[in-house]
Amino acid sequence: MVANQEMLAELNQLVARLYQQGKYTVALPIAHHAVLKTKETCGTDHPVYAESLNNLALLYDSLGEFEKAEPLYIEALQVTDRALGENHPDFAAILSNLALMYDSMGAYEKAELLGEMSSEILQDVPGEDPDYAKSLDTMAELGEFLGEYLKAEPICTQALLQRKEELGEDNPDYAESLSNLGLLYTSIGAYGKAEPLCIQALQIRKGVLGTEHPEYVQSLNSLAGLYSSMGAYEKAEPLYKEALEITWKLTGENNPEYIQSLNNLAGLYFSMEAYDKAEPLYAEALEITRRVMGENNPAYIQGLNNLAGLYYSMEAYEKAEPLYLEALELTKKVLGEDHPDYVICLNSLAGLYYSMEVYEKAEPHYREALEITKKVLGEDHPGYVTCLNILAGLYYSMELYEKAEPLYREALQIQKNMQDD
Repeated sequence: MVANQEMLAELNQLVARLYQQGKYTVALPIAHHAVLKTKETCGTDHPVYAESLNNLALLYDSLGEFEKAEPLYIEALQVTDRALGENHPDFAAILSNLALMYDSMGAYEKAELLGEMSSEILQDVPGEDPDYAKSLDTMAELGEFLGEYLKAEPICTQALLQRKEELGEDNPDYAESLSNLGLLYTSIGAYGKAEPLCIQALQIRKGVLGTEHPEYVQSLNSLAGLYSSMGAYEKAEPLYKEALEITWKLTGENNPEYIQSLNNLAGLYFSMEAYDKAEPLYAEALEITRRVMGENNPAYIQGLNNLAGLYYSMEAYEKAEPLYLEALELTKKVLGEDHPDYVICLNSLAGLYYSMEVYEKAEPHYREALEITKKVLGEDHPGYVTCLNILAGLYYSMELYEKAEPLYREALQIQKNMQDD
């Protein structure tokens, strides 16, 4: 166990070093591996697991993939709370990271509230201090805004009890309330509470509506998503497979619901690193999306990125490159150069070239991402700092230290100014 924990510590340190060097795309698969191995070795109530989650969240945050970073930050907070308590500096550090991400997203009220909470923890305010009540109020507000999850819980619970009393348990509306509360608990990582609710909703819908009903498919996907979040992939797989089969019967293949089912199962296999199983599913989803929705649809662009990301993880770079190039071209055409997704596409393609060590191809894309971020968000924005560090990391790898140094210095100065403010 000690040897395993030392190995995990080294993995997390490697991810941290790569992050500091701006090598986000290089660090990403290592960070994913660290999360899986830490969970397997230490369990989900260990500080090292929280560290791994936070590292992975930081990478997605830095790449602008906020929708992937947010649940990881929240889970890291929950694990740290269980392991160390909410008054621990590690809890404050993760809060601060989440606050910076919300600031990057323009969610300034959330960012400010989290920043205040983080500062109060680090100040270690004693219980007898008159400001202690204010600290408690801030903690309560924190619970409210975390996706409005805790605020929504009593509402969902009340709806569940009311429907049970009025309609009984063998009713689709009661199953809907069970499903809603289960999804809520899944969102905040309260998997132990979510599982029985999702299972009961599935059983009721199966008994009342039958297996060839959209609401039964919804329950299959909800329970599978829960198991996937828990890392119980062997439980999620048959549920996603059943959902895919039933959806095909109900809608046929030329339907967004069927495409989503393909992507669900492919995403599961991607998480399992069963890339040979994920590839045909992502490819089929991409082809159907092209046929049904057309190439100028954001769903098609996402499909290109899904398959490209898979090939990237497989180190099949020659297959990933044309997909990333097509995604970049279409994103520019459909959403425009000033859209955040276009910057993400630039960084993804540049990251591919970086991994291929074709640095001369990576540089213009990283530079363009930096220029657009500066124009759209300004020089005093965390996103601009991220782009500076990425480009500096490239120059560092190219041993062009004279180009890397001013970028690193600029990034450090902006960060200092932000902290002073």
